[in-house]
Amino acid sequence: MSKFRREDALEYHIQGRPGKIEVVPTKPYSTQRDLTMAYSPGVAEPCLEIEKNPEDAYKYTAKGNLVAVISNGTAVLGLGDIGALASKPVMEGKGMLFKIYADIDVFDIEIDTKDIDQFVMTVKNIAPTFGGINLEDIKAPECFEIERRLKEELDIPLMHDDQHGTAIISAAGLINAVEISGKKLSNIKLVINGAGASANSCAKMYIAVGVKKENILMLDSKGVIHKGRKDLDQYKSFFASDNTKLNTLEEAIKGADVFVGLSKGNILNKELVKTMAKNCVVFALANPTPEISYEDAITAREDIIVATGRSDNPNQVNNVLGFPFIFRGAMDVRATCINEEMKLAATMAIAGLAKEAVPDYVNLAYGSKNLSFGPDYIIPKPIDNRLISAVSSAVAKAAIDSGVAKKTITNWDAYRAELENRLGKDNKLMRSLANKAKSNPKRVVFTEADTYKILKAAQVVRDEGIATPILLGKKEKIHAISEENHIDLSDMLIIDPYIEEEDRRNEFGDSLWHKRQRRGLTQYDARKLMRDRNYFGAMMVESGMADAMISGLTRKYGQPIKPALEIIGVQPNVCRVAGLYVMITKKGPYFFADTTMNADPTAEELVDIAVLTANTVKQFNITPRIAMLSYSNFGSADGEVPKKVSKAVSILHKNYPGLIVDGDIQANFAVNNALLQEQFPFSTLADKNANVFIFPNLAAGNIAYKLMQELGGAEAIGPVLMGLRKPVHVLQLGSSVREIVNMVTISVVDAQNQK
Repeated sequence: MSKFRREDALEYHIQGRPGKIEVVPTKPYSTQRDLTMAYSPGVAEPCLEIEKNPEDAYKYTAKGNLVAVISNGTAVLGLGDIGALASKPVMEGKGMLFKIYADIDVFDIEIDTKDIDQFVMTVKNIAPTFGGINLEDIKAPECFEIERRLKEELDIPLMHDDQHGTAIISAAGLINAVEISGKKLSNIKLVINGAGASANSCAKMYIAVGVKKENILMLDSKGVIHKGRKDLDQYKSFFASDNTKLNTLEEAIKGADVFVGLSKGNILNKELVKTMAKNCVVFALANPTPEISYEDAITAREDIIVATGRSDNPNQVNNVLGFPFIFRGAMDVRATCINEEMKLAATMAIAGLAKEAVPDYVNLAYGSKNLSFGPDYIIPKPIDNRLISAVSSAVAKAAIDSGVAKKTITNWDAYRAELENRLGKDNKLMRSLANKAKSNPKRVVFTEADTYKILKAAQVVRDEGIATPILLGKKEKIHAISEENHIDLSDMLIIDPYIEEEDRRNEFGDSLWHKRQRRGLTQYDARKLMRDRNYFGAMMVESGMADAMISGLTRKYGQPIKPALEIIGVQPNVCRVAGLYVMITKKGPYFFADTTMNADPTAEELVDIAVLTANTVKQFNITPRIAMLSYSNFGSADGEVPKKVSKAVSILHKNYPGLIVDGDIQANFAVNNALLQEQFPFSTLADKNANVFIFPNLAAGNIAYKLMQELGGAEAIGPVLMGLRKPVHVLQLGSSVREIVNMVTISVVDAQNQK
């Protein structure tokens, strides 16, 4: 579970444009004609069409891809009744998840009333704006009545995610966990600790997948819900047990096959777990503190399957596995509701996906070689891109089969392909790499630690579990900056090579002298160089005291590279180092090289750069598809640049036949596959989308990435220094904290791969 500080969370929400979501125009608006079409008088035409046929709103407006996330803030996760306005950051966050996981646009709406009638009337009156409504963080029992009435009065998909989201995901996990334990759902004894909205919906879903109602014991804060109690409302009464002798959790859990916690942290201990049946299942879903910690549960007994709501444990029950894809499928067929058949279809799709072979990128992200169906993998991971096609298509089909869809789908393969293309690909790579880094964090030495940005980044990567920072710099200055900015440096090693570590400096200096004594370097000068943090840091990496080095925030690019080359050197069979930028765009990551090192490479040097880049991209678990760029297309223009690029491509085709590479090619053809197929169908890239771009010289590469960054809105990560034997990465001058954290993440993954 990611650690954070109050100041960090507030800064995240306030930086740049306040909040987390915005409205972006989807039509041209640069000319007077565009504005005439967008508003008066052109807008009158679609208005009149919708007046004649309300269904045309789906054709002419954003209604079909717009969800309202609505709350009154009476039951905000972990915060309780904080009011409508205070819940807005949570609702914006929910909107962001809808967008990044399922490409659904969201307006968040906070309704300032606890009155059921007022709430229902407000939602009913604004409903024509939306294609779906996600109710959120409304307390029980009011939430049951609100959802029931709105489902009766509205004809668009509507769901209270706090009730049904956890139910759908946990039921999928339950199906698989019970199967692995060698039992049948119809035979298990199941205890649910908690009786709120989520518990009520979970119990009903468990019954839907095969658990017998009479085998469920539910507990609230007063104990077991049984028919002898006189304080039960209609919702609790539905699950009241006939057994009036059981009152406490200790009594209820004895001999139980399954425990599901939907209550509060640390109410279950090892001794109680030991009283459960053989091959038991524990879902401790309270957040952020589970009813019992994962570690305590698995040490209590070996024959146990455990799930929690935490991302740092196996088997995370996370609502993001469900709600984006459920609404996606429901809205794509214009369903008039989200019915039980659709929820059950989502459950079965999620459960089924866990039994399929896990993609490499998921294994990479979680530091595993082979995640597979079993006790530690009963539900898919949230980053699994297959969720959108598996769950959304299952929900859409269930809507059609159950008769609540206004639109049908005949070509399911085409629909699944469309779903996969909808996925936002802009941030998947860094999320995957961050998870990979956390699986085996490395020691990273920062040579400019007496700066605020480096110290803040060091705190972040330490707290996130990405890396173990080692700080080089003036100790007094480092401590002064940390105290002034409330940066926690506890447990971080701080070294000032200039005035400390004389024995270490001499040892490092002698090592450098032995490497370069025949290149004019004296022992005295070598030892003196070790007062320079870049030399000292590089020697720490070379000697094994650190696994990677980060530098360059306050210095010219070349200054940290010289020590790295002299001390660490290049990889075997590598003739030169090169610089790579990872450009994160909404279409996915693109890789630009060389952008920092080689001013005017020859054809042979371009080959080296292309091979280095391809090998680096493969480390990110991405297949490189390389476009060798020029101002010419396959010899269409004369000049030195087209000739050397064409020669480089010939060498690559001959010596590296497994690489997907072509050129010389202009940039617009390289990124426009349709244009390339039309004009040059013979190209190796004609049926593929290029994702690696090798530039003919430094000027072209450097200009291109900076234009993409500033005008194209791409996030530039780098420069990634390629070709060294051990990871040394040089920051852009003046990099932001976020950019430093990204580079540290890449450095850790680089170190993992080199190990």
